[in-house]
Amino acid sequence: MTSESKAIHSPQLDTVLMVESFIKEHSGEFKKRALWESLPKRMMYQTFSVVIGYLQDSGKIAIDPEGKICWIYNPELIKRYLDNANLKIQ
Repeated sequence: MTSESKAIHSPQLDTVLMVESFIKEHSGEFKKRALWESLPKRMMYQTFSVVIGYLQDSGKIAIDPEGKICWIYNPELIKRYLDNANLKIQ
């Protein structure tokens, strides 16, 4: 089977939201594999990796030097900076 014929599985929205919620509640406590093993609902590791990649690419999580996953998304802070006329986005 070639790489083009492999079906790509996209996580469902409820799965992404569950992972988001769990990371928010346990920010900075778990490394990737331990976080996956601690989720309230089981999922394939490949699916979990897709969700982690999405959250990282969208700026909602970061991985610290120890490998722990931290929630960094803060829309209130972003709005405050965007509303400040003295700050410019470059």
